[in-house]
Formats: sequence, structure tokens, C-alpha cells
Amino acid sequence: MRLLFLGDVMGRSGRDAVSERLPGLIADHGFDFVVVNGENASHGKGLIENHYNALRDAGADIVTLGDHAFDQREALSYIEREPHLIRPLNYPPGTPGRGAMLVESRRGHRVLVVNAQGRVFMPPIDDPFRAVEAAIADCPLGDVADAVIVDFHTEATSEIQAMGHYLDGRATLVVGTHTHIPTADHRVLKGGTGFMADAGMCGDFDSIIGTDTDEPLNRFLTGIPGGRFTPSEGEATLCGVAVETDPVTGLCAKIAPLRIGGVLAQVIPDF
Repeated sequence: MRLLFLGDVMGRSGRDAVSERLPGLIADHGFDFVVVNGENASHGKGLIENHYNALRDAGADIVTLGDHAFDQREALSYIEREPHLIRPLNYPPGTPGRGAMLVESRRGHRVLVVNAQGRVFMPPIDDPFRAVEAAIADCPLGDVADAVIVDFHTEATSEIQAMGHYLDGRATLVVGTHTHIPTADHRVLKGGTGFMADAGMCGDFDSIIGTDTDEPLNRFLTGIPGGRFTPSEGEATLCGVAVETDPVTGLCAKIAPLRIGGVLAQVIPDF
């Protein structure tokens, strides 16, 4: 099975890149299942329903979120009726939506997708390790699930590395989101889990993490807010990670980064 994970979609530029390029990637590389992090897709904060539908129409089987999950207030209602949209599962009990979902792939494989949020340099939230442990225990790899993908939305590389080692041998892919910067540490861990500390973003990198440079630069120089952060709308780079699974164990047999378009060096998976 071939899996594709795309990092944080940032604003209009990121949405357009996903809509334009994802269908071709699925066709050209035979991806059976696609996960897209959409928590910055709407104006850089949150995800409105129309933009969620656009990501789904482009080929996303599951859309994950993060710390901006409910910045767009309409998400509080529509997330309840959308089985392919998940938010961090370690939000407090009673939060609308769900944090994990078992979904059938294009070829009938069962894929568990788990979304969790870190606690280092992030808003206070429940323990992500225990929450992910419980989700995987209910749907173990090789028994109930043919593949397990964990999107860990976190600020600190140490925390995502800890999650990777914690789940090594029990998940197909553990990948970080949130920082918007693709890391160069994609690899298969000793127990067979694919890992990448941050998938990067689908957005314009001629920016400051996807935002027009003027206001972030002003705040760094003066410490005084002068306006709103505005998503940059230049050509986006589509950033993510691709995985090929072992047909027997469901673990990661092969992993490769993906970067297409925009100003970053281009990398296309060789499978």
C-alpha cells in the first residue's frame, strides 16, 4: 500500500496547490490513501467547510487539524457530521468531533488515522502519549488496521521524536506538523515505523512560515502588533512524505519526502 501525507495547508496558495497537484500525484504514483493537515487552510487559521470540501474533492481521504482546529467557529458544528475530518484526540472530553478514525482505502485496506497535539510550547492539553496509546490499542496494526498513521501536531522536535520512538513497531508512519518547515530526518525507525519530524507546509515559502513578511518582521523588530497576519499568496510548495508499506506487517518498507512547486528544491518520491 502507498500512503501520502501532506503538511499544513496554508491559505489560498496552499489550497490551490493541493487542488491542482494532488489528483495527478495520486494517479502517477498510485497512492492508495492520502492524509492532509488542513488546520491553516482558511485564511491561515482553521478550516471552513467549503475549504474542507475542496481538500476532499482533490483526493484527501482524511483531513487532520491542530491547535487552530476551532478558530473558524463553524467547525464546531460541521465537524460532528464529517467522518473524514479529525481534530487532536487529546482535547478535553466533550470537545466536538473525534481524534481518530478507521477508514477504508481506495483498494479496501483499513487505515487508522490518529491526530494528536503536543504540550511543549503549546496550549495546555491532555497527555498525547496516553491518548494515542489508547487509540492504537483499540485498533492495533496488523490485527484491525492494515496501516496506522499518526499526525502529531507539535512545536518541539524532541516531543515528536519521543512519540516516534514510543510508537515504533506499532504505527506505519509518525509525522509531525505545525512548524511549517520540512525536516530532513525522514527514516524508518528500528522497529519499522516511518518517521519525519515535520512534513512542512503546503504554502508559499517566500514568506515567514506562510505569512506575508511585513507584520511578523514588524513584531520581531518592535514587539508591537501592527496588524493581522496575512497568508502569503505566491506559488506554493506542496510538502509532505510518502510511504510504502510492508504487505505482511503494515509497517513502513520505504519512506521518501515530497516537495513540488514554489521556491524549495524539488523532491519527488521514487516509487
